[in-house]
Amino acid sequence: MIATISGRLTHKSPEFLIVDVNGIGYRVIAPLTTYYKLPDTDNSVFLYTYTHVREDALILFGFLTYEEKELFKKLIAVSQIGPKLAVNILSGITARELKEAIAKGDIVRLTSIPGVGRKTAERIVLELKDKIDFIVEDTQPSAVSSQLSVRRDPLFEDAVSALVNLGYKKVVAEDAVKQARGREGEKADIEGLIKESLKILSK
Repeated sequence: MIATISGRLTHKSPEFLIVDVNGIGYRVIAPLTTYYKLPDTDNSVFLYTYTHVREDALILFGFLTYEEKELFKKLIAVSQIGPKLAVNILSGITARELKEAIAKGDIVRLTSIPGVGRKTAERIVLELKDKIDFIVEDTQPSAVSSQLSVRRDPLFEDAVSALVNLGYKKVVAEDAVKQARGREGEKADIEGLIKESLKILSK
């Protein structure tokens, strides 16, 4: 299964995205919460992905945060909720708001999302209320001083992987990301880290 994807964003619309990875274009469906935060086309992008397998197709769903991906997986595990409705739900509410609504049993808030009726909202609360605490929220690790610590940082590794997928040698990518991480500090996220690394590599 494809867990993440990084490459050049060649098409961007609310219906779907196309991410070019070494000349191969991957069609990705993303919720609007991800779509609105994407860069313009022809820029690099990194997404956490979920691969949905059907008899006639493999469909990629993409998310900017790991938390959003995990919420998507929880939603499609709810009876009578498929990937399309799960994306629709995540398009109409932020991950934090959704978790709060489920935890509080806020049926009114959930039914305010287009496509979610009362019965669906009640199933979401019933089936996920005790599971929502297991979803790991995204954190932005603080900058670390030693090279060993940096290389064990998942954010660092994801950024390096993204650059390698774009065609850069691993040692070059690691050096660029290390410099970028030093500049970005605690505010660093995967998108900013990759963008800063590409600026360094373009000099």
